[in-house]
Amino acid sequence: MGRYGNLDYSFLTKAGFLFGLGLLLFGASGEILGHAVFGDLPAWQNTLFTYSEGVGLVISFVTPWIFGIFLPLTE
Repeated sequence: MGRYGNLDYSFLTKAGFLFGLGLLLFGASGEILGHAVFGDLPAWQNTLFTYSEGVGLVISFVTPWIFGIFLPLTE
């Protein structure tokens, strides 16, 4: 048993990256389709889509570094 328990690093890396990518695609498609279909969106929807793009980008960048490189090397 490793230092951090029985973690499946390859699954966590792939799942975290795909989750971040999904958030990024949700935000980008919401912005594009929302403005194309409805014109102006309410401020809370613009904020939601913008934040989900940013958080998705950060998660998809940081997750492979944490679960793919850093944690396996520290065991």
